[in-house]
Amino acid sequence: MEQQGQHQAQFFGHPRGLATLFFTEFWERFSYYGMRAILLLFMTAPAATSGMQFDTATAGFIYGLYTSLAYLANMPGGWIADKLLGQRKAVLYGGILISLGNLMLVFHGLGFLFGGLLLIVLGTGLLKPNVSAMVGGLYSQGESARRDAGFSIFYMGINSGAFLAPIVVGFFGEKVNWHLGFLASSIGMAIGVVWYIAGHKHISTVGEVSEANKASISSNVRVLLIALSLAVALVGGLYALHTSGVFVLTVDTIKLMFNIAYIVIPTAFFASIVANKELTAVEKKRFAVIGIFFVLSAIFWGSFEQAGSTFTIFARDFTNRMIGSAEIPVSYFQSINALFIISLSPVAALVWVTLGDRQPSSPAKLALGLILAGVGFLVLSSAAGIASADNKVTPLWLVSVYLIHTIGELCLSPVGLSNITKLAPERYVSQAMGIWFLGSSVGNYAAGQAAGFIEHFPLAQIFFIVFCIASGTGLVAMLFVKPIKSLMGGVQ
Repeated sequence: MEQQGQHQAQFFGHPRGLATLFFTEFWERFSYYGMRAILLLFMTAPAATSGMQFDTATAGFIYGLYTSLAYLANMPGGWIADKLLGQRKAVLYGGILISLGNLMLVFHGLGFLFGGLLLIVLGTGLLKPNVSAMVGGLYSQGESARRDAGFSIFYMGINSGAFLAPIVVGFFGEKVNWHLGFLASSIGMAIGVVWYIAGHKHISTVGEVSEANKASISSNVRVLLIALSLAVALVGGLYALHTSGVFVLTVDTIKLMFNIAYIVIPTAFFASIVANKELTAVEKKRFAVIGIFFVLSAIFWGSFEQAGSTFTIFARDFTNRMIGSAEIPVSYFQSINALFIISLSPVAALVWVTLGDRQPSSPAKLALGLILAGVGFLVLSSAAGIASADNKVTPLWLVSVYLIHTIGELCLSPVGLSNITKLAPERYVSQAMGIWFLGSSVGNYAAGQAAGFIEHFPLAQIFFIVFCIASGTGLVAMLFVKPIKSLMGGVQ
């Protein structure tokens, strides 16, 4: 079997299927981060340059709503794979939808904007949790260390795509035409789909729907599907609301609905886990850890993902981007984190291997990641305190923040991904992965809304508040590492 990887072609000492999933995710992240790098800039650009000419608050709201829905859709996407399509088909259909969504953004107009974002949301929900779950499926239960290493390699694929995307898509978008940038994102995902189909034989033994998993739809799943339908309806309805002249009046209502949804959905999911008599006591305790990781993930990404919102505005308005007579595109700054990830991932892996049994536990690593995310905002708060439109600061401020955040990300993200596949029972792994990405959804939503505060509060104050929230939560989590470890039931 491919899971054992004993007699199969190898990819850096891992099952050959890892290469298929590595490059599929590479191109999916190229598409996502490329489009994301120019989305806020496109929406706030004047109509004379083919932009949408939204104010910052409106653009930030749409940006946060879109990025949060892209991750929120991971929950029903995981269920659809577990119960209906299987992971392999879900990834294929998701990639096609993502490419088509970006293709819609090539055309100008509110209808194309919201329609394209809707397709990308649906496609990401199908692809993102399932391609990650398939990586875990390449290894047997006894290959914990090898699985962790496989996820580290997979994470390199994610960040290689994220590094290249803002450079390529950002250049076409900012220097040529916004819509040409979206076309580059569409082509990137199309390449990923072709690669995935070509490597099908290497993943043929993972990601199928078992007969045992084809159970009737439980009540909590119905809640999740209804929640997704409502979210999709909201995104599609933004166009009608805007053209009818009531868009601004409905923003607060939509925000309230999403604030409630982000409380109700995870609560409903974990309540169904507690009530599930098929799960053992050990499995339920492990799900409690997944819940804790979900909260830490949400706060971390709420800080980290401001790279596409408040950081973008800081780079555009308060950072000196001139090198001689040439100006650095704003979107290029979003490649810095991925470049650091690629450079530092081997270092992090070496550190963990060298420390061996002395390395921090998984809960401690997640807590450390949050603390570092906050420290980055403390640094940027200092920069924002001395910056102005007439006194722009050196790009090294942003570079240093991205470095700190990268170290924090290496402590949290790959560790979280790997642990979800180990903590969740096999029949729930895609849904558990969806919960992990729901944390990203909540974080992305919060990050987008943060841009709206810029018109009302100084950036330095906003950044300092984020520092207090992120680092404070990380310190509290560090105090509870031992109790969390005891709930993990021997999972390392």
